[in-house]
Amino acid sequence: MKKLARAREGNRKWRARMKAEGLLAEDGSSRCADRAGGARSQQVKKMRSRPPMARNPPEGTGPMHVPFGHVVANEKWRGSQLAQGMQGKIKIVFEDGLAPVDFYLSSRSCILYVTEADLVAGNGYRKRLVRVRNSGNLQGIVIVEKTQMSEQYFPAIQKFTVLDLGMVLLPVASPMEASSLITQLVQEQTKEPSKNPFLSKKRGQIPELSLLRTVQQIPGVGKVKAPLLLQKFPSIQQLSNASVRELEPVVGQAAAQHIQAFFTQPS
Repeated sequence: MKKLARAREGNRKWRARMKAEGLLAEDGSSRCADRAGGARSQQVKKMRSRPPMARNPPEGTGPMHVPFGHVVANEKWRGSQLAQGMQGKIKIVFEDGLAPVDFYLSSRSCILYVTEADLVAGNGYRKRLVRVRNSGNLQGIVIVEKTQMSEQYFPAIQKFTVLDLGMVLLPVASPMEASSLITQLVQEQTKEPSKNPFLSKKRGQIPELSLLRTVQQIPGVGKVKAPLLLQKFPSIQQLSNASVRELEPVVGQAAAQHIQAFFTQPS
């Protein structure tokens, strides 16, 4: 009996101490679980109140974070001959949800790749080009497979891209040539400004290189006359508005007529 009395007295003192510390309610129930639940509830509230992580804009037409010396590729190109040609030369990161963009060279420079099959299939590629052109966030470079099969369709996409949209167009003969070109564009970004022949005070290196390649493809121009034209007419808009008289001193009468015909004759 004495042991039972001592146990009851110890229990009474313990309950009194727990109540004094706020760990036991008046009805005898423990408040520890309530406190733990309250802590979890507060933690959930804090997590819900945090701002969402920054994400790239949907639709693939906004700025994309691209690590230096990398290219971010649309997942659809994984395992392709185009992607395999770049592996080992530059670092490739594959991501979903980049459409209509195929490759990001930098946060604001991207590539839209038009295959031989795209050209032969019709004008479906135009929507992609227009979406990037109208986004206002990206400088799009259009790479087109100009092959024996697609050559007859090339003048139409060239005029639509260069003249109507004012975008840069670069023709390639095969996916392997395209992979070499993309590799070169990425590597040009890693050069020091003093060692980069395509870097000028007013232009980034990618626009400079791409614009040069585009002008080279105009009938009658080529690799020799293209740099001379860009010294006199540093943009596609200025070049397209130039008269034969203004072009003649730079490239001669025959080439001047070819250039004006390219920009004025309908597709």
